[in-house]
Amino acid sequence: MKTLCLALGVILLAGNEASSQPNDQQLRSDWANFARYHDANAKLPPPAANESRVVFMGNSITEGWEKYFPTMFAGKPYISRGISGQTTPQMLVRFRPDVVALKPKVVVILAGTNDIACNNDPSTIEMIEDNIASMAEIARENGIKVVLSSVLPVFDYPWKPGLEPAPKIIALNKWIKDYASQHGAVYVDYHSAMADARGGMRDGLAPDGVHPNEAGYRLMAPLVEQAIQRALAGK
Repeated sequence: MKTLCLALGVILLAGNEASSQPNDQQLRSDWANFARYHDANAKLPPPAANESRVVFMGNSITEGWEKYFPTMFAGKPYISRGISGQTTPQMLVRFRPDVVALKPKVVVILAGTNDIACNNDPSTIEMIEDNIASMAEIARENGIKVVLSSVLPVFDYPWKPGLEPAPKIIALNKWIKDYASQHGAVYVDYHSAMADARGGMRDGLAPDGVHPNEAGYRLMAPLVEQAIQRALAGK
């Protein structure tokens, strides 16, 4: 298993011996950020008998999408549970209170880019895969249909340059697609619709090459809507 952040970690250690110590985020007692949606979850009523509730689990890309839900998914009981900066282990830890407890019919999981960006501890592609698979398994065990999203294309992370994420994202997406096919989940492919020839984000879809703008979300919305309907129909 190749550690995605190994080269960066070596550089940091060479420049600062204290870098091996836990960072501020790791020292926080609420590492998974359960507090972010605690009150909103408590206030959310159970779904109505005929309600096809959908929870979007993710990071800043999901969190940033929420403001467009009323127009892009008008009248739909779609709920965002994205938290900026989060990696797959953090999402896995909060998956039960932020997804299962809300009793959706479908969960849309969009995860992995921050792991590749080394936002938390160094990880491997296999570790990301394990965390995504675990979220999908928890959902299935609780009768929730699963939509697994491709990671969006990135040529370089502005806050962590030089990691060469494009081929890593392509490799992870292949695994996500194969896993979905093998385990009865629905795969939604944003990457093919949004990538340029370098494997990065197409011009006009994300101001920083990572986080979609309204045009990017408008491209994504019908793709995920089709995937949700397939999941609801059991196809």
